[in-house]
Amino acid sequence: MGANKLPARLTDQGARRVRKAARAVRGGASEVPGPSPNPATNLLIADIAMRSASMLLRRSLAKGLLSLRYDPDTARQVVQGRTMGQTMISAAAARLATRSVPGFLLVSGGLLAKSVLDRSRRRRSRQEGEKTLRHQVADAPEDSDEPI
Repeated sequence: MGANKLPARLTDQGARRVRKAARAVRGGASEVPGPSPNPATNLLIADIAMRSASMLLRRSLAKGLLSLRYDPDTARQVVQGRTMGQTMISAAAARLATRSVPGFLLVSGGLLAKSVLDRSRRRRSRQEGEKTLRHQVADAPEDSDEPI
């Protein structure tokens, strides 16, 4: 018997144990009931729940970052005042960055270039950013019952 060879009995025994464990896991997973007997509906419900939780987390993080510099009410208004275009662009960039390595390199390279440009034009960039945030505050819906 060589250094890398195991007795056939040991490998057969291990393979049986792995198959038995896999059957137990697979059987348990198929018995987990969802809210609907239709698996496509259950997948849709799970997708909506995950996207909703992700959206709430994103908004909370944005407000948390903004509240380091602004009061909580202004931070809330900035997040609520984002345009559909801003939301779509950030979602498209995130999707592009997560789909492939070239997409990640493109998006991260663009963000790095924007950061370098902003640092080179420090004062003007800060003023432009403040102006953009003021517009978002002005565009925020009044008396919104947003949960977060």
